[in-house]
Amino acid sequence: MTVTNRIVTEDEADIRLDRWFRRHYPNLTQGALQKLCRKGQIRVEGGRVQTNTRLIPGQIVRIPPLPDVDKPAPLPPPDPMLEREIRKMVIYEDEHLLVLDKPSGLATQGGPGITKHVDMMLDGLRPEGGDRPRLVHRIDRDTSGILLIARTPGVAAKLAAAFRGRDVEKTYWAVVVGRPSPESGIIDQPLAKIGAGGAALVIAASRDEEDAASAKTDYATLDAAGKKLSWLKLSPLTGRTHQLRVHTESIGTPILGDPRYGGKAAHPEGFIDRLHLHARQLDIPHPAGGRLIVTAPLPPHMRETFRTLGFVPGETPAPKRVRGGSSKGRGPAK
Repeated sequence: MTVTNRIVTEDEADIRLDRWFRRHYPNLTQGALQKLCRKGQIRVEGGRVQTNTRLIPGQIVRIPPLPDVDKPAPLPPPDPMLEREIRKMVIYEDEHLLVLDKPSGLATQGGPGITKHVDMMLDGLRPEGGDRPRLVHRIDRDTSGILLIARTPGVAAKLAAAFRGRDVEKTYWAVVVGRPSPESGIIDQPLAKIGAGGAALVIAASRDEEDAASAKTDYATLDAAGKKLSWLKLSPLTGRTHQLRVHTESIGTPILGDPRYGGKAAHPEGFIDRLHLHARQLDIPHPAGGRLIVTAPLPPHMRETFRTLGFVPGETPAPKRVRGGSSKGRGPAK
C-alpha cells in the first residue's frame, strides 16, 4: 500500500476531517484515525491536523497506508421498480437536488407499522456507484406536496442549514371547515407534545407551561364557500410538529379530513375523507447560488373538493431559478 492524496471537493466545504474520512473510509475507526493524526501520518496541505479540523475545497489530504479494514460491500444496483415509482414524483431536478411531489398517504420515513416510505425509495434515485440521495426535511404522512431531496451529503448539509436559519419560505394550501375571523393574520400559539412516537399528540399550550414551544403561522383566506369551508394559504414561521394542523384547529377551523385533529367537525359529509393539506410551494436558497422556487399541483382529492366548492387554483407555475438574494416580497404564486 502507498501514500495517496485526495482533493477536498466543493461539496465537502467546511466538513470536519473525521466526517470526511467516515464518508470515504467508513470502516476506519475513530480511534485509528486519531492515532494517525497524532503521529502526523494524516496531513492537510502538508501540515498536521486534528480530527475536528474543518476542510476547505481544493485542499489536499495526505492519506497514509491505512490499517487493514474490511472494504464495504459494493452497493447493489438501484431497484428498477423503486426507480420508476419515485421517478413519477420528481417535479424538478438538477445536479445538486431533486424536488418530489409526495402523494398523501405515503410516509416520509419509516416507523412502527410503516413498510413503505420515501426514504427507502430513494435508493431508486441513486446513481450507480454514487451517493444515495437523502431527505432534507419531512412532511406528515397524510400531507401531500413538496419534499426536498439532496443528491449528496454536502448539499444536504447546506440545505439543512438554510432550514435551521429560517432562510426557506414554505407555503401550504389547506381546505378548512369554517371561516377564519379575521380572514388573515398570524396565529401565535405555543404548542406542546404529549406522548412519544407515532401516538404522540400536539396540543395548544399556555406560554408559561414548561414544555411549551413557540409556534407562529401566517395565514390568509384565499376563498370561501360561505361560512362552511374555506381555502387557506398557510406559511409556517416556525417548524413544530403538526403545527399547521393544530394552529388551524386552535382558531376554530380544523383542516378538512384530518384523521388526528379537529374531531367530528373535521369530517363533514359529502367530501373525500382525507387530509386536505398540501405543501404547495418551496422557495429556497439554491446551493449553487440564487434561489429556487418550486410549486406542486393539487393532489386528486383536493382537486375534486376545489371543483365541488368552486375554488379556482389556477395554473401551477413551472419551477424557477432566481438569481440574486432573498425572494421576500415577491409572494408565492396562487
